Amino acid sequence: MDRSNIKVLVACEYSGTVRDAFLELGFDAWSCDILPCESDIQDRHYEGDVFDILDQGWDLMIGHPPCTHLSVSGARWFTEGKKPMYLRDEAIEFVKKLMEAPIKHIAIENPVSVISSYIRKSDQTINPYQFGHKEYKRTCLWLKDLPKLTETDNVKEATDKLHPKEKHRIWWIGSGKGKERSMFYTGIAKAMADQWGTYIEQSINKEND
Repeated sequence: MDRSNIKVLVACEYSGTVRDAFLELGFDAWSCDILPCESDIQDRHYEGDVFDILDQGWDLMIGHPPCTHLSVSGARWFTEGKKPMYLRDEAIEFVKKLMEAPIKHIAIENPVSVISSYIRKSDQTINPYQFGHKEYKRTCLWLKDLPKLTETDNVKEATDKLHPKEKHRIWWIGSGKGKERSMFYTGIAKAMADQWGTYIEQSINKEND
């Protein structure tokens, strides 16, 4: 099957990182976010509500729901009453709707979060150092009809030799830098495009045989 006929939606992504990895491999990939696209490729981005386009025949959706109200690290703001609980409830409902989208293959990505306790446990937990980035940042994946990712370039040994400010960079950034904290890793994006893209391509070819 021609990869250009396989439709990929990357939801809640304005950087274009994952979308562009799929585009490089020939897939019909699009990103969607309420924010404008920051990639050089501007014509493959829907700026608006992702639920407006979920029924447009996508073969794969990768969702990056905002972790502001979902992360375990920020849970105390709710338990201490510093944030209203409805914000978490709305964030969880948003994730549920993404998971229930009419798309055969779905992956939801988030840091360690309350998704595991409020919806279901993640299918896989990965770190950037497994994909060539000398850094720790536990990332959870909730998968529907997709295989777990296989690490591509494990640099943990080199990562462990770094200063904590480097290997645990995400925790030293500080508050008020949401964009920098949510930056996605190109090594993981390429693994998604290669491994999941190939899996879906093979699945469709089997169905058509």
